[in-house]
Amino acid sequence: MLRIMHIMDSYGPESERDRKVLTVAQLNREARRLLETGLAMVRVEGELSNIARPASGHWYFTLKDQSAQIRCAMFKTRNRYVQLELREGQAVIVRGKVSLYEARGDYQLIVENMQDAGVGALQKKFEALRRQLEAEGLFAPERKRPLPQLPRRIGVVTSPTGAVIRDILHVLARRFPGVPVRIYPTAVQGDQAADQIVAALANAGRRRDCDVLILARGGGSLEDLWPFNDERVARALHRCKIPVISAVGHETDVTISDFVADMRAPTPTAAASMAVPDRQTWLDRLSSLSSRLQRAIVSVLAKRGEQWRWLAGRHRQVHPQLRIAQYAQRVDELDLRLAALMRLYLGRRREKLLAAGARLQSLSPQQTLLRAQNRLDVLSTRIIKAMGRFLEERRTRLLIAGTTLGNVGPQATLERGYAIVRCQQKIITAAADLQRGAPLDIRMARGSVHATVDAIETNVKNDE
Repeated sequence: MLRIMHIMDSYGPESERDRKVLTVAQLNREARRLLETGLAMVRVEGELSNIARPASGHWYFTLKDQSAQIRCAMFKTRNRYVQLELREGQAVIVRGKVSLYEARGDYQLIVENMQDAGVGALQKKFEALRRQLEAEGLFAPERKRPLPQLPRRIGVVTSPTGAVIRDILHVLARRFPGVPVRIYPTAVQGDQAADQIVAALANAGRRRDCDVLILARGGGSLEDLWPFNDERVARALHRCKIPVISAVGHETDVTISDFVADMRAPTPTAAASMAVPDRQTWLDRLSSLSSRLQRAIVSVLAKRGEQWRWLAGRHRQVHPQLRIAQYAQRVDELDLRLAALMRLYLGRRREKLLAAGARLQSLSPQQTLLRAQNRLDVLSTRIIKAMGRFLEERRTRLLIAGTTLGNVGPQATLERGYAIVRCQQKIITAAADLQRGAPLDIRMARGSVHATVDAIETNVKNDE
């Protein structure tokens, strides 16, 4: 307040101030000085929105809460130290000086430092709804429908008075002017926007006179784009029977509608380019196809001419008289081959018949009995001879065995002067086995002697 009074006093009394005329630049400069000197360094908490990062490296964004917002600038020399990844709806705490951008007279905050204060309420709501719808399968890639290659009519769900619809119509007219466009007017911002968007999508689905829909809106803050994050809009997109291109905000803006729609475009003009093909490309393609078709027709006609000439020559070659002569020659050739084959066949059958007769003759019962009788006679002669040799061999072996047995038998031994001594029916071979007075039974070659042991000598040598 003192600073303001000082500025007013510097211009003197009321009459002098009336005579002193300030330029806009002077007024903004004095206001900037007042703000920068009247307010010290401040710390402010809010949510990020409208983030811009130009090639200069400076950051420009809006810091807001539920009831107010302020433009902010953070220059490259200061934002290089920020470790955050800036995103829409992010809650941050900034420290900076209040200032004024003289060129536009915008009240702003020059940020010196920034730190994360947690995710903003809208961003939390956005993430919660995104996770819920994703779990229900509304974002599933398999339900995404392809866009028609050449739509018969394009529907645009957007505000009928904004710059967005003009840009879309301009791109459509430039790329493919022959496709008609139907506009489904709706609010794209505010409390009633979500209901109107749902009604427009339902109306387009009932009419079914468009092959593709473009849901479009220009850029804005997270609050401005919030109708496109409404659950009712998401489910209306999911129910829509027509392929939908979502083109909400700028390229960095992301909404729930982008996830549910069949295709996302970074900008509304890009959506228009995606909805229709390029006219020049199609003209070039048609010209190429026309040239190819002409070449194909010329080639086909040339081939058909060659075929006609070949068929004409073929007709002369297959004249009936010539065909009859060829068939007559073929019949003669086949007749000769048939006669030769018949002779060969009959000769082979005659050989087989003679061979069969010879085998039959050899297999007759009389011949079989004769061969069996001859074999029986041979075997009978061989058996008689074998039995004679066997009996003679056994007789010789028996005589030899009898002679050998007689030579080594007990009787022959007794004949040579030996005797068999028994004592109590036991043959005695050693004098030590006897006792004095023992009864002896002595058998000789002829006769036996009964005796009694009187004396025993055990030292007589064997050779004695």
